[in-house]
Amino acid sequence: MRFDLAKTKIQLMKPITHILVVIFMAMTTHLLQSQDKATIKALIVDGQNNHDQWPKTTVMLKNELEKTGLFSVDVVRTAYTWKGASFLKAYTIAGMPKTKALEKPKTDPDFSPDFSKYDVVISNFGWNAAPWPKTTQEAFEHYIKNGGGLVVFHAADNSFPNWKAYNQMIGLGGWGDRNEKDGPYVYYNDAGELIRDTSPGNGGAHGPQSEYQIQVRNFEHPITKGMPKFWMHTKDELYNSLRGPAENMEILATAYSDPNNKGTGRHEPALMTLSFGKGRIFHNIMGHADYSVSCIGFITSMLRGTEWAATGKVTQKIPENFPTANNSSAIKPQ
Repeated sequence: MRFDLAKTKIQLMKPITHILVVIFMAMTTHLLQSQDKATIKALIVDGQNNHDQWPKTTVMLKNELEKTGLFSVDVVRTAYTWKGASFLKAYTIAGMPKTKALEKPKTDPDFSPDFSKYDVVISNFGWNAAPWPKTTQEAFEHYIKNGGGLVVFHAADNSFPNWKAYNQMIGLGGWGDRNEKDGPYVYYNDAGELIRDTSPGNGGAHGPQSEYQIQVRNFEHPITKGMPKFWMHTKDELYNSLRGPAENMEILATAYSDPNNKGTGRHEPALMTLSFGKGRIFHNIMGHADYSVSCIGFITSMLRGTEWAATGKVTQKIPENFPTANNSSAIKPQ
């Protein structure tokens, strides 16, 4: 009887190979399931913003969120866009439907994202954005009340002055004819006292763009825990005199509005958290343009704030290149 060693080896290897394939497939499936389970589903909504760079800042935020490995990010845009036409051409997003640029903001009657698919919504709308359809407003209110997360930054607190629930969600806002009727002007004085000023006055102003220093007021909140007490932000607008209901709101950090830069001489809210029903909201006044969004302090705040709004926790560490009290730091321009 002739013994075929090569054939025997092949026969012996078949079950071993089969077992290895099964193990590999099982491990891959488990890994993919774990990754899917760990992924925070985020939605950026945009389309109408007086800040021309809004298409670019949306792409920048999407990229930074996805780089963490924690987030998957979709973008839903109104069919009618306002401002930012040149940036729309330069900063495209794969799979996005075509939009129509208009000279004036106009409500998109078909703007109706399925908010229920996401853990957190990030608004990159701005001043003078046309109102969302009523049914979309109601769906969004339901989403937040029942535990959805919201992140608003910079001009998103200028949006929708006549939408009562939205003003409650963001706590403080500016422009859009906001004034004492909308709520108090909230700030810190030099003595560290929180002031709620109900006297008459317009809501929303800022001096010339400049670098400015952020002062952390709450070191125990998950978003700001581990941050230095003071850190420099890159060139940006420093909003002041914001007004609103300011209910269920906690100020995490402020920025001094320097009178030498047409400021108020007060410590203005810069980072805030709020609750609306079961929902968590993170409000960041920074983020005017690409150079503002490039600030590592801004990015870190947004990444941690988005995670917190979605989950109530923060797992991301403060990066080693985080800005110091006297020096800002930024990522390379995109």
